[in-house]
Amino acid sequence: MPLLEKEPEIVPESIFDLGDRWRVAHVRSRQEKLLTRHLLKHGIAFYLPQMEKTTVRGGRRFTSYLPLFAGYVFFRCDAAARQTALRTNVVARLIEVEEQALLNEELRQIRRLQLAGASLVPVEEFVAGDAVRIAEGAFAGYQGEVVRSGRGDRLLVRVSLLRKALAVEFPRALLQRRRR
Repeated sequence: MPLLEKEPEIVPESIFDLGDRWRVAHVRSRQEKLLTRHLLKHGIAFYLPQMEKTTVRGGRRFTSYLPLFAGYVFFRCDAAARQTALRTNVVARLIEVEEQALLNEELRQIRRLQLAGASLVPVEEFVAGDAVRIAEGAFAGYQGEVVRSGRGDRLLVRVSLLRKALAVEFPRALLQRRRR
């Protein structure tokens, strides 16, 4: 059972062939779809790639459609339409795109993968020193710091008093950034 029906994620389908500049809206928390509804209403081309997520609560299955890039909406427009997007009060920051051709090709590739049926899953980029916690599984809630080794990423668990640390390997998908 869908929580909400899937909303359009690309308008128009020929967005990659348009001449207007790409813009990227960094929106307030969970406001991506609100912005795309506004853009749709005003005839502004946008792309909000989404993934389907199914959860089970109380024995019932729920399906939701989440942005692949949480907090960001890609759209193409002229300067006047740019102002229309800003007037929504959901745009926290507008990112001007210097490499127009590069972004166009990267987004086109994502769209092709979607249309081919690929299962796209966002992967958060972690760098050495990032504070993280295990998000799910038997070790959910454990906290530490990302360290790099020749074998890949590891979670560093510290015992501050002793100034000692242990390194534990976990699949990257289980890690999520935590606030210090």
